[in-house]
Amino acid sequence: MTTEDLVALFRAYLKSSGLKSTRQREEIAAVLLGEVGVHLTLEEMHGRVRVVRSSIGFSTVYRTVKLLVAAGLLEEHRFGGSGQARYEVTGDREHHDHLICVRCDTIVEYEEEEVEALQEAICERHGYVIVDHRHEIYGICPACQKA
Repeated sequence: MTTEDLVALFRAYLKSSGLKSTRQREEIAAVLLGEVGVHLTLEEMHGRVRVVRSSIGFSTVYRTVKLLVAAGLLEEHRFGGSGQARYEVTGDREHHDHLICVRCDTIVEYEEEEVEALQEAICERHGYVIVDHRHEIYGICPACQKA
């Protein structure tokens, strides 16, 4: 799905929710929904949006992010014990899991069929039906190991 497709889905979500699709909301959505594969904090998102339009304030970005999450276009993560939220584009992306460096906070996405199959087998053995899951592995990345 292209960024334009995702912005169109956001516009449709706003309309179905009885909310206005403003120029600022669409500019913010276009910037943030173009950031596939990265995990940004609200502050980082605000910085990227300000490159496009410096007059957009943090609270406007915050409110728009909350709408993008409600629309199912962004997903909020809270990796580790930091409590700081990071967001990533969901759209029509395939499921993936994360490797998180505990020193530099680097996040690597990965997909592993064997891990998925093992999770399904474990659930089946215990009589569970998978609705959703997250697999996060915390460690030290190669760059931090060298440092």
